[in-house]
Amino acid sequence: MKGELRQMVTQGSGAIVNCSSIGGIVGSPGRTAYSASKHAIIGLTQSAAFEYANKGIVINAVCPGMVDTPMTMRMTNNYDPEIVKRMISQAPIGRFGRPEEIASAVVWLCSPGASFTIGHVMAVDGGFLTR
Repeated sequence: MKGELRQMVTQGSGAIVNCSSIGGIVGSPGRTAYSASKHAIIGLTQSAAFEYANKGIVINAVCPGMVDTPMTMRMTNNYDPEIVKRMISQAPIGRFGRPEEIASAVVWLCSPGASFTIGHVMAVDGGFLTR
């Protein structure tokens, strides 16, 4: 963000969307270091958002849930049916998210429509955190 902010302050506007995780909102066993790093991204996002809002810069974060990515493939032992079934049962939507669904949230947070959204931590998780 340091380089981005330098440029955005000069131009008087900009939007930054950091990528955290639902692991940055809630912890889970065996994921201590991962969760700590994702919590740190949320703290960084919110602090910087407050610091730079009056300079025309909006800073927010997305927190993806279970998304069909290489990381998910590793976590499920190459999509082991039992592991996949257990993971999907935790999301009300009943499936893994798609990368383009996370990208759509990022695009919106960068759009003029989100110009009043400052320091927001947006869960894009298929309802996982609502359960």
